[in-house]
Amino acid sequence: MPSFAHGWPYIGLGLAAALLFALAFADLRGDRSRPRLRDPVWLAWAAMAAYLIHQFEEHGIDAEGAHYAFRGMLCGTFGHADAASCPIPPAFITAVNIPVVWVAGPAYALLGRHRPALALAFFSVPAVNAVAHIGPALAERSYNPGLLTAALLFLPLSLWAFRVALATPGLGARAVIATLAGGVLLHAVLLLSLKAYLAGLIGETALIAVQVANPAIPGLLMAAVMRGRTLRGRT
Repeated sequence: MPSFAHGWPYIGLGLAAALLFALAFADLRGDRSRPRLRDPVWLAWAAMAAYLIHQFEEHGIDAEGAHYAFRGMLCGTFGHADAASCPIPPAFITAVNIPVVWVAGPAYALLGRHRPALALAFFSVPAVNAVAHIGPALAERSYNPGLLTAALLFLPLSLWAFRVALATPGLGARAVIATLAGGVLLHAVLLLSLKAYLAGLIGETALIAVQVANPAIPGLLMAAVMRGRTLRGRT
């Protein structure tokens, strides 16, 4: 497991390159009557590419040249200055990142061909994650692993996707609010489960299982809120 725990961000960077090529030269739109930049499905694929790059900054090599830096920062946040003796398992980092981007991301985009709100739901992760990086950086006036891609990729992409949603019949403000709420809930479950693990309330298996299931939250919330609306607002 340790080799994959440190190697998957490099695999993800290769996947990002392939996805960027597909975004440029293949037709990944859900609705071919819409321009790419106004199609929720194409934007979801673009957000996935951005997230794969972001994961490399967090868990591969960050903007300061540090390797696998995010876990050390997370350990420090929970009061463990020494990353080597930190009780947060590398498997937790892997379980958080692989399911939400490598698995749920494509699933949301593909389901979004018939339910564009589900494509928008994927933005719950980068939109809230951007705030989680940019907020502390502004407050502490310091860099954190993932800040660069959060500011340069997540923030503009998310704002644009929400602007498109607000102008798209069948989506609108309700879909944007559901997206943000889904992101907040997903991050809350992530942090609370980690706190429960560190407090000895749950074991590592349960901690990992929560992270594997967690990416379903934004989609389930969006489905409940939107009640099966399509791009044009018809069922």
